[in-house]
Amino acid sequence: MTRSLLLGLIGEGISASRTPRMHENEGIAHDLTTIYRTIDIAEERLTSVPLAELLTSAVHLGFDGLNITHPFKQQVIELLDEVDPGARRIGSVNTVVIDEAGRTTGHNTDVTGFARGFEAGLEGAARDRVVQIGAGGAGRAVAFALSESGVKDLVIADISAERAQDLAAEIGDDVRAISMSELEPAITSADGIVNATPVGMAAFPGTPFDTDLLDSQTWVADVVYFPLETQLLREAKAKGCRTLDGSGMAVNQAIDAFELFSGRKADPTRMRETFLSFGA
Repeated sequence: MTRSLLLGLIGEGISASRTPRMHENEGIAHDLTTIYRTIDIAEERLTSVPLAELLTSAVHLGFDGLNITHPFKQQVIELLDEVDPGARRIGSVNTVVIDEAGRTTGHNTDVTGFARGFEAGLEGAARDRVVQIGAGGAGRAVAFALSESGVKDLVIADISAERAQDLAAEIGDDVRAISMSELEPAITSADGIVNATPVGMAAFPGTPFDTDLLDSQTWVADVVYFPLETQLLREAKAKGCRTLDGSGMAVNQAIDAFELFSGRKADPTRMRETFLSFGA
């Protein structure tokens, strides 16, 4: 069993990510020397470097694994040697394990991560009709998780109508796509809303829809975790809505990813405490 881990996160606007500290601290607890680096394409030196080159460089440098985030969760699939069947079905990869021979295998820990966070944070929440905004990499995982959680009518909107339609068709009969122009009436008649876009991140400020559409009976979930309280959640709370921040998904997906990287069982309480040590 390896006594050290070299890991990384590839994405955009991730310089303040909490993921490195979670993995490094958990590695220490397992007597594993763990180094975790962010590879942020928002940095000027990396803006023009293709994903394929970043992945190849990580393999050549001896990385044991990578986490993948916006905007690469779908793009990375075609660059991998192997993809776990579950991740292949979802069409999104957020965790890449690199073996000693340099072979890359893609996994998706976002689905279970969101599902566990949702059940813990919004226990008993009505789910007859749920509107999800965003059908990209994170959105795909969230949509599958919501469908499997018993949502009766899942409505997906995305700036790419084709992307939303494709995702809805892949999941099944209880999922349908709408255009962004149809979002307003959908929100006003929904039990809950999920933001599965990067809007709300420090690098992408704002809200994905007009929060004046919300009433106190609507629950609101956000996959964004930096900042932990996004503008969307802050305004939803002010209207009396139940809310769910992105910490549950972030911590739970990291727990599963750490196990894939290290072969060790992560301690959920310890990883969550590390995550929360950053504050809001």
